[in-house]
Amino acid sequence: MPVLPRHVLPHAPKGAVIGLFGGSFDPAHRGHVQVTQHALTSLRLDQLWWVVSPGNPLKAHGPAALEQRLAHARTLMQHPRVQITSVERTLGTRYTADTLAALQKLYPQRRFVWVMGADNLAGLHRWDNWHAIMRRVPVAVMARPGQRLAALSSVAARAYATARVPARAAGDLGRMQAPAWCFLNMPMLDTSSSELRAKGVWRG
Repeated sequence: MPVLPRHVLPHAPKGAVIGLFGGSFDPAHRGHVQVTQHALTSLRLDQLWWVVSPGNPLKAHGPAALEQRLAHARTLMQHPRVQITSVERTLGTRYTADTLAALQKLYPQRRFVWVMGADNLAGLHRWDNWHAIMRRVPVAVMARPGQRLAALSSVAARAYATARVPARAAGDLGRMQAPAWCFLNMPMLDTSSSELRAKGVWRG
């Protein structure tokens, strides 16, 4: 990996616990904001970074231009402990496992937690090197409407059943050794990026 100047990377003090919320955000919406706010509180995070991906390898069609998605996300999500980032473009990584490995190398003495929706847990076994994700950082799964059963019966949930910690311990998740994951039920807006695109709300 090339040496990167610090000014092109998000700032995080040593000892910080940082949530990483990845996705195409095509477009970002109120559901993403709600997950972020809930994660900051329930996981006791010092920071949360949106990892806006250049593209999703599992999707056949590419998203809107990255700069357009970043600008919209920054308009929607404004919080002093939240950073909207394009670190995957900066790092030159395409897969989550590689992004996590690179960030851990660049940010020693920080702790990362991967934050994702329950729908992502349901399909995690289709991600590239998904075992490395579970074994590298703790994972917080935020329940979305109608996704609980599929997520908790998924290949990944069953493979790491013994690593699941109760929701009441979510505040300590970022300080745990991976593999460790928790499932957090939360009231959530039943909104999706695909629905907004279908309705013509987002013309990326």
